Amino acid sequence: MITIKFKILFLLSFYILHSTFPIAPIRYVSHTGTSIPPYTTWETAADSIQKAINICIDGDTVIVANGVYYENLVINSTIDLIGSSIDSTVIDGRGMADYTIIFNSGGSIQNFNIYGKGLGYPATRVIRAYDFLEVRNSTLSEAGVGISIIAPYFGANGYFKINNVIIKNTIRGINAGSSTQSDTYYISNNLILLQDYNSMGISLSSAGIFYISNNLILFTETNNSSLGIYISPPREVHIYNNLISGFRDNIFIEIHIDSCNIINNVLLNSESTSIFSGNDDAIIRNNIIMNHRTGIYGWPVQSDYNLFWENNVNYHYSNYGDSDIVADPMFVKDTIPNEELDFDFHLQKYSPAIDKGNPDILDVDGTRSDIGMFGGPYGEKYTYKDFAPRTPRNASAIINNENQILLRWLRNTEADTSHYNVYRDTILNFTIDSTKLITSITDTFYVEQILPNLSRIVYKITAVDNQGNESVPTMDRVVNIVGVDEYEVVPDDYILYHNYPNPFNPSTSISYKLKERGYIKLMVYNIKGELISVLVNEEQEAGYYEVEFNVVQDSSPAIASGIYLYRIEVIGEGNIPRFSDMKKMMLIK
Repeated sequence: MITIKFKILFLLSFYILHSTFPIAPIRYVSHTGTSIPPYTTWETAADSIQKAINICIDGDTVIVANGVYYENLVINSTIDLIGSSIDSTVIDGRGMADYTIIFNSGGSIQNFNIYGKGLGYPATRVIRAYDFLEVRNSTLSEAGVGISIIAPYFGANGYFKINNVIIKNTIRGINAGSSTQSDTYYISNNLILLQDYNSMGISLSSAGIFYISNNLILFTETNNSSLGIYISPPREVHIYNNLISGFRDNIFIEIHIDSCNIINNVLLNSESTSIFSGNDDAIIRNNIIMNHRTGIYGWPVQSDYNLFWENNVNYHYSNYGDSDIVADPMFVKDTIPNEELDFDFHLQKYSPAIDKGNPDILDVDGTRSDIGMFGGPYGEKYTYKDFAPRTPRNASAIINNENQILLRWLRNTEADTSHYNVYRDTILNFTIDSTKLITSITDTFYVEQILPNLSRIVYKITAVDNQGNESVPTMDRVVNIVGVDEYEVVPDDYILYHNYPNPFNPSTSISYKLKERGYIKLMVYNIKGELISVLVNEEQEAGYYEVEFNVVQDSSPAIASGIYLYRIEVIGEGNIPRFSDMKKMMLIK
């Protein structure tokens, strides 16, 4: 037996040593080459990408130099197409064919900036692929769909990997369809930025297996009518560590065959539902679900260890898990996600989401998992930063019926808020210090008697956390003493404040202050500039004002979810415009 094995090994070794195997060629494309086939050096490089593709066979590689290539590509062999730089290697298909690149036999592409036919052509695709496909390190834009996949028919196994891709200015980011349960999709570390009313981030009509992780999927305009992630009817779904914001429904999973896991995501600002599940065995854990009409909608799901904040309804048809939390997540910067990516959803040091995830799931550093997109084994290790609290909102100073000065403000929602400091001086724009501190209180109001022999009193308020960090103070709250038993609250400037709460439903408070008497108009518009409501239309004295905007009472007909604008105009003495300003607010129903 040993002799037979030895002979077999010897013959196999001899065959390997004395056989020659073809090495797949590398073909080059450059605007500076001589364009001489077979394009196997930079000096003889093809002057168009399609020329090099036309002579490729399965297994070849095409490397493209920096430059702009105005062409559409049809690829009939299985090749690797590699650009030199995601910024400087451009395939520009604007105004040309409906499909900028077609992979008929699978392959891979990386390091390109690719333009589709244009924004006005919904039936167009930047990349269309059959069989298997890998797309990496590229930017795709200006078409109906960024990546469109028609997977194999029954009996074939599709493999699709999309990684580190930016998709923007499309109606759909990724669109795929197949009927094979063994098709496998890996969609990770991508940025999908959409603005069209019908935009959908990822649409997968397939019975396959899906791993969707570490993506930013953002709708940055108003009134989206579609979905962030839509999958139907999947065999398996694994959605981990994504940020999804702004869609009608952020995640919509129809009835799955085997399993559905939605874990460690941050889901924001949907106009309807954050997560819809068609099964009662979907596992929903460690997610931060914030600013939705409905948090989780579906038959009783296996949901727990989630954090909810500022939703109209947290669960529909399901009940709270024993370890669910309702609290401010304390993000580092929780601005509404936008094209500038001016946000940061890491957790602050004393966030209630730290180490409060499912104890069976561990973070990268081996500790109990955090709730949110940076927790769990697919998250990241980072240092929690301890920030000062937010400035107290909607602070006001009025004279009550007992001739006392009443200060009011809204309570901070950070978990580590300790108390509030109230400062007083007689000069405008004073700098706070211990000599001007008059009280430290945990309440959100303060009352004091009017001090004698003063013509003006100026207040500022700060929030302080348990570690002693103090917020930026409020703007001056000024009370001018006019005469005996005559007082008025007078600001030193005109200001239109941000509404609160924002997003809101059904009402929000809009505050402003007036430096002088004037004719005031406060109006609400939709994003198209159409007037929705006039909240104020009258003469007003100088001072601080708060007006409630209620979508039920102040708009007819009823308005939809989305971004709205509120504008103030101040006309002063002599019919001279004194001040105008406009800000955005978001309604989420």
